[in-house]
Amino acid sequence: MLAKAETLTEALPYLQRYAGKTFVIKYGGHAMGDPALARNFAEDIVLLKQVGINPVVVHGGGPQIGAMLERVGVESKFVDGLRVTTKETAEIAEMVLSGAINKELVSWIGRAGGSAIGISGKDSGFVKAVKLRRTARDPDSNIERIIDLGFVGEPKHVDRTVVDKISASGMIPVIAPIGVDDDGHTYNINADTMAGAVASALRAARLFLLTDVAGVLDKQGELLTDLNPTKIEKLSNDGTIKGGMIPKLETCVKAVIEGVDAAVVLDGRIPHAMLLEIFTRQGAGTLIRDDFEAVE
Repeated sequence: MLAKAETLTEALPYLQRYAGKTFVIKYGGHAMGDPALARNFAEDIVLLKQVGINPVVVHGGGPQIGAMLERVGVESKFVDGLRVTTKETAEIAEMVLSGAINKELVSWIGRAGGSAIGISGKDSGFVKAVKLRRTARDPDSNIERIIDLGFVGEPKHVDRTVVDKISASGMIPVIAPIGVDDDGHTYNINADTMAGAVASALRAARLFLLTDVAGVLDKQGELLTDLNPTKIEKLSNDGTIKGGMIPKLETCVKAVIEGVDAAVVLDGRIPHAMLLEIFTRQGAGTLIRDDFEAVE
């Protein structure tokens, strides 16, 4: 009992610091497919709302989209590891993201005692998107070529009005990463990118990217607990940061430069990892700040 009391006492200054602040949480990875972890996540989100923090959830769903495409007999084509999204694929992605996954997460939060509402970038002009432009250099000719990924987009503008209204009403926004362009075309948006853009628009105190790893690791496999943009650039250049972690950290750096107080990469497979990161001194992941004096 004493240990529990000490834990609550340790959390007090953090509760006071973050009261009234906004946290944007990207939920994805294997945690989405585990009912026990989904229940824990929902409980954490409800707890944040209960103590006066405004959580905003952005979810992914790549594996679920892939499974549905396979079920309906639509072949997935990838270019440099990125899924090419045809109009048909975009329609299926929207069905999975805005329909099945979004409403399931809303339901989990409801069962945990919270009140959530699911939206996508299409609702009330929330996220205007543009087609994502990617290039790759041909290894033989060394000529840079444009990669056409179809209906894959990125946020051009985020109107925070609808999220502010949902949060002010006491409900928790749960956001599917779908956007629409000025001509009404639907675009699938990477969930990390969507979360970063939403966090920037909301001037969030924290952006959390829940992943399937402990955070950013050094070359010995040890967790790096504090990083800033300069350190991240050095670690990318020397090969310490590589693969899928590179775009995640690019999202984090962009967010903190645009006004988010800090971003955190942490392991969503660990029960209540987010609470450990927020309310304890040792934390549970890698914290990224735009503070050049904070990190050696």
